[in-house]
Amino acid sequence: MNTSAQPSLIEYPCDFPVKIMGRVDGLPVKPITYLKRDTILPRAPDDSVTAASTEQCRQAFTQAVLMIVKRHAPDFEEASLEVRISKKNTYLSLTCTIRAISRAQLDALYQELCQHPMVVMVL
Repeated sequence: MNTSAQPSLIEYPCDFPVKIMGRVDGLPVKPITYLKRDTILPRAPDDSVTAASTEQCRQAFTQAVLMIVKRHAPDFEEASLEVRISKKNTYLSLTCTIRAISRAQLDALYQELCQHPMVVMVL
């Protein structure tokens, strides 16, 4: 089904919020395994993940998202960025309200965000 042939329900230009979520607790999204006595075991959590590395992950995620958003919406104001961290400090949610000018612009933005390895979900 070709969704670009369907008429858009959005009238452009308009302010359009994009919510991007990523894992930022310093651990990989996919668990790493290690070998022990010829058996593959899940990676055991350790104390090597510090608050500093978590903060670095948050900053890296935020910068990566902002770079993508500004590529597709150059007029996006970083001061309007809404940031929320999950209760367990595992996930970071960024809401970027852009001035959308076309469906093609939104499609390209969503596609690039979804392809980024740090992004878990885009709404």
